[in-house]
Amino acid sequence: MHAQIVLFDGFDPLDVIAPYEVLYAGGTASNGAVTVELVSAEGVREVVSGTGGLALRAAAALDPGRAGLILIPGASGRVGEPGEVPDQEIGAGEWRQDEFIPVLLGRTLTTELPTLMKAAMENPEVTTAAVCGGSLVLAMAGLLEGRYATTHHLGLDMLDATGAHAVHARVVDDGDLVTGAGVTSGLDLGLYLLEREVGPRIAHAVEELFAHERRGTVWRHRGPAPAAL
Repeated sequence: MHAQIVLFDGFDPLDVIAPYEVLYAGGTASNGAVTVELVSAEGVREVVSGTGGLALRAAAALDPGRAGLILIPGASGRVGEPGEVPDQEIGAGEWRQDEFIPVLLGRTLTTELPTLMKAAMENPEVTTAAVCGGSLVLAMAGLLEGRYATTHHLGLDMLDATGAHAVHARVVDDGDLVTGAGVTSGLDLGLYLLEREVGPRIAHAVEELFAHERRGTVWRHRGPAPAAL
C-alpha cells in the first residue's frame, strides 16, 4: 500500500506526522508492504504549517490515479469562541499564523485539492482517509454527502451541515473512507489502517514500538442500532 499524505498551507503538523510515522514504521515491519510520502496539490514545495511556522516539504504532486491511500490532515490555528464569526474572507490575501481554523480549511477550496480529491474518491483503487479537520476539507468540497465520518468534536455540527452523517467516534470506517477525530487520533487511524490493509500482527508491532494503545471501538455502519442506555 502506498500512502500519500497531503500538505496544504496552515496544516496541523501532528495530523501529518502521527500517521506518517505509524505508516512508515508499518512499512519497515512489513518489509516494504507500506510506503508513504508527503505531497501537495501544487507539487514539490515547502509547505508552512499553522503551528509556529513549522514547514514540511512535499516531495511530489498528489496523484489521484495512484492506487493506495490518500490522507488529508486538518489545520492548526485559532479556534475562537463558540459562535464567533471569523472576520477573514476565504482566499483574501496571504494567510497568517493566527487565522481561524475554518478559514484555513476553507482556503483549500481555492486550490486544486478539491478537484484532485474528487478524482481520487472516484478511483476504486484509492482509500481516502482524513484526520481531524481533514474531514471538513472533503465535506466543504461536497465530497462527503451521505457518507459516515468523524472530525474534531468542535466540527461535528459543521460536518452534519454539509450532508455527511457525523459520528461521535475516534475512528470511523465507511469502506473506502476512513476518518479520525481530534489530532491525536492520527495515531489510532494509522494503526487501524495498518491492521486493515496489512494485518493485525504488523499493527501490533508498531503499537508496541510507539508504546501507544489504540483507543475506542472503530465505528462502522453495521449491526443493530443500539437502544437508549
